[in-house]
Amino acid sequence: MYLRETRRRNRDGSEVSYLALAHNERDPATGMPKARILHNFGRTERVDRDALARLIKSISRFLDPTEAVAASAGGGDVRVLDSRPMGTTWVVGRLWERLGIGAAMTTAARGRRVDAAAVERTIFAMVANRLSPTPLSKLAGCDWVARRAFVEGLAEVSEDACYRAMDFFLDALAELQETVFFSVANLLNLAVDILFFDTTSTYWCRDSADAVLVEDEDADAGEEPEASGALRTYGHSKDHRGDLPQVVVGMAVTREGIPVRVWTFPGNASDQVLIRSVKDDLRDWNLNRVIWALDRGFTSAENRRYLQRAGGHYIMGEKLRGDSPEAAVALGRAGRYHVVAGNLAVKEVRVDDGTNRDRFVICRNPEAAERDAEVRGQILERLGAKIEGSDALSATKRAELAGALRTKAAFARFLRTTPTGKLRIDRAAVRREAHFDGKFLLRTSDESLTAVDIAEGYKGLYEAERGWRDLKSTIDLRPVYHRKEDRIRAHVQLCWLALLVLRVAEIATGDTWRNIRNELERMHLVTLSTSEGQVAQRSELTFGQQSLLRALDLPAPPLFADFTPAAD
Repeated sequence: MYLRETRRRNRDGSEVSYLALAHNERDPATGMPKARILHNFGRTERVDRDALARLIKSISRFLDPTEAVAASAGGGDVRVLDSRPMGTTWVVGRLWERLGIGAAMTTAARGRRVDAAAVERTIFAMVANRLSPTPLSKLAGCDWVARRAFVEGLAEVSEDACYRAMDFFLDALAELQETVFFSVANLLNLAVDILFFDTTSTYWCRDSADAVLVEDEDADAGEEPEASGALRTYGHSKDHRGDLPQVVVGMAVTREGIPVRVWTFPGNASDQVLIRSVKDDLRDWNLNRVIWALDRGFTSAENRRYLQRAGGHYIMGEKLRGDSPEAAVALGRAGRYHVVAGNLAVKEVRVDDGTNRDRFVICRNPEAAERDAEVRGQILERLGAKIEGSDALSATKRAELAGALRTKAAFARFLRTTPTGKLRIDRAAVRREAHFDGKFLLRTSDESLTAVDIAEGYKGLYEAERGWRDLKSTIDLRPVYHRKEDRIRAHVQLCWLALLVLRVAEIATGDTWRNIRNELERMHLVTLSTSEGQVAQRSELTFGQQSLLRALDLPAPPLFADFTPAAD
């Protein structure tokens, strides 16, 4: 079956051609092939070419891309020149546009001596790379753009261009953060009545901490000046890498887990100080009534009162074994638990009637209580084995054993020494600990929330913790090798944009980014060379890819990205 063209010359010398769909059949009498017309398309110049294109497309559905191009080339040689994933970068690009990030970048670039389009595409490429299966350094990311992924509007980029874009990004960060947040909040109809804040730390692969040396006129001769203002310093590492300098990263998220903003602080910054800086930064955004949900690291009285300024409120986790007299009184009050979400039981306690009084909510999870009891039983079993037979030791040896055991926090809590110097398990401490099984204590300043709202609101702090896991595993916030402080801050903020796009995609699809990305990476852009020229065509969409695009409310990528006819 083929498309047949016949020509006829008119009396005036003009020539007319006709197109028809024909099929060769062998004449049973003569044995010679004879064309049989299946369908007449009419005169060539009047043929509906769009209809022919639809016919070709419908036929090509039953061929793979190589066979389709080979058929259209009349059986000529077909070579695959290139094949690279395009699904992830294409979807990230569409969400980038929908969330207004690209437009905010372009607007911020106006009035600055930069190429707005180039800078926006470069920043997009760095963010898209963080969301790819293999997040890379800026240098390796340039090769990723040029040869390993399809980034729309950016065929290649240099390392210097990446660093210049990062410098612009950091310079315009305050404007971009506010514009992007309100764009996302309006688009997704976010509730920002409760913001969840938490911090983490990330380390830098270098031999020493930063040191900014300042002159000290009162220093003695030969005395080294004092170091101050350092960003990468040694501190309490939540990555268990206290041997490396680090920075502290803070993040505020909404109920849905959308990251509002990310901050970078020196590695030895205290949680008690960070929250004040964070509240001041968001004050200029004119958010309505905001309740801050914080973990136990921020529970100082000064922080609580600072958050209450200008009508703010808080929900804070309180240490069960802390030195807070109010918490001790709350835990000692009798009352009845009420079962709320799932098997979580809550009990509200009021401690005082002062002007700045706080409400306490005691929460108890039966499953967590069983787990706590089981863990304590294992600790007591191991401690009993450690001190078994210690009565036979000398007083000096027993003291040494007691000192060694008390270096372990789990053992120190339940170990006691008798007046005669013998080692025993402290049964009174065991009974006290059993009283705390499965419980956590919450403190709030808001009078309008119910006990259920407080408990469920605090559980939303899990969204911030989930954000840290995604930043450190999926997006690969670390390891980091940047040297300049500005580049460090810019790298963290690029990861914030990547987390923002990731979380929006997860909320829309109800699936994890890992699963979304794995399916999208199967979509490739294939560049083929034929006798007719070169064509770049995407692979056919799988059922999973079609489902993702529907969930995200995105159109399918164009079938063809480029076509270059062969030179005559």
